[in-house]
Amino acid sequence: MSGLDRQSSWDGVRAVVAGFGVSGFAAADNLTHLGASVTALADQATAAQLEKAELLEVLGARVDIHAGATHTLPDDVDVVVTSPGFRPDSPLLQQAHARGVPVWGEVELAWRLRAPGPNGEPAPWLCVTGTNGKTTTTQMLDAILRAAGLRSVAVGNVGLPIVEAVMDPAPYDVFAVELSSFQLHYTRSMGAQAAAVLNLAEDHLDWYAGDWLGARTGYEQYAADKGRIFHGVERACVYNVADPATEDLVREADVVDGARAVGFTLGMPGVGMLGVVEDLLVDRAFIEERATSAAELCTLADLVPDGADGVDGGVPAPHVVANALAAAALARAHGVSQAAVREGLRGFRLDGHRIAKVATHDGVTWVDDSKATNPHAAQSSLQAYDPVVWVAGGLAKGATFDELVRSVASRLRGVVLLGRDRDVIAQALSRHAPDVRVIAIDAPDTGSASTIDGGPELMRRVVAAASDLAVDGDTVLLAPGCASQDQFTDYAARGDLFAAAVHGLTSP
Repeated sequence: MSGLDRQSSWDGVRAVVAGFGVSGFAAADNLTHLGASVTALADQATAAQLEKAELLEVLGARVDIHAGATHTLPDDVDVVVTSPGFRPDSPLLQQAHARGVPVWGEVELAWRLRAPGPNGEPAPWLCVTGTNGKTTTTQMLDAILRAAGLRSVAVGNVGLPIVEAVMDPAPYDVFAVELSSFQLHYTRSMGAQAAAVLNLAEDHLDWYAGDWLGARTGYEQYAADKGRIFHGVERACVYNVADPATEDLVREADVVDGARAVGFTLGMPGVGMLGVVEDLLVDRAFIEERATSAAELCTLADLVPDGADGVDGGVPAPHVVANALAAAALARAHGVSQAAVREGLRGFRLDGHRIAKVATHDGVTWVDDSKATNPHAAQSSLQAYDPVVWVAGGLAKGATFDELVRSVASRLRGVVLLGRDRDVIAQALSRHAPDVRVIAIDAPDTGSASTIDGGPELMRRVVAAASDLAVDGDTVLLAPGCASQDQFTDYAARGDLFAAAVHGLTSP
């Protein structure tokens, strides 16, 4: 199975697709069209997914969806394509490993299914990973590539499933690919044209747990999976100068001869880096005169679109600047012009629930950064505001908050905590910010087994508590540092309810 690719005959290949989300369906659908014999397995499915399952069965695939079931690998299987929902120690994947059956992720499958473009070569991949900022950076990159007149698309952990994109009969010029550590864990043969690791911090340690780790800690395996993005890189490995662990991953990577290490920094860039000089984003990596000069890419003001709000007087948050520099580095590695970088970044708009200003009332600014679902993301957000009333809590996913609290303690006016793991944050606050006032909000009794039913009332109480703590000049920041599914459908629902509660409080 190791030699299977787009030019191979898939007739008679017996494939099991584990997981039936968006990427799982795309994998099963396209493998069926290629002629493979496909069995799709899942523990659960939504109504929409059940409709797609019926379509797959019409096409000839077998679909097995059983809630809570332990799936058994069929006897006659050539390859397993798994979703991140199946951890490496899941019984299904353990059976595959024991029998020597290859286990691929959807990204590995997509890499193998690339087709030659008009120039005879498959479209290159520009790849992004990191603990935080992946989606924003990938979308910025896509915007820059489109500004350069290229047919580009954001794929992977954002946008289209990557299998669907590479199978599009109208070929793309280039792919902007967001990759999670889960996706990278199951990737083997991918070699990006250029790749970036934005940052590294503890996250998803609930997934990175168990005997399958061997002698490694969960964080060590997580970092190693992130580092897979650099293996096989052709032109540039982009790292964060402020995060030495990202540069360490570059040193450890097996890259194509001639690939360069390119750093990005919020300070003055050295040779071979992108950085900031006064109010300019500049390039000292992809110009011939880099030893003595730098090329202007855009201004800081270009990162705050007309009508949008920066952190202070129209200045973008530091992590937004860092994301823009990483995106620019990848685009420049592909050969995009300075003018296209500026045009793409000037026209870019952040997705909802990312440092989005909700309202200003009685001198207090309310900001929704519900997408900050781990401590590192929350720390980046908190460091953009001072003083701040912090709204935090939810599902910590095994993460700790001591480093975060130590770094932002002097900025905190107060803290409002909610969610299942709020005590983890409360304990860190008691150790490192004992003088900061903390209000814990219990979930309302909705008369239902689901706390999601009480979301609006819960958030009204959270906003009221934050309002009591805030004074003129403060920012109330929803940057939970945790996942949302203990009390809300997802991070977007959490942010929407926060905004609704703020408008209810501030409206006359």
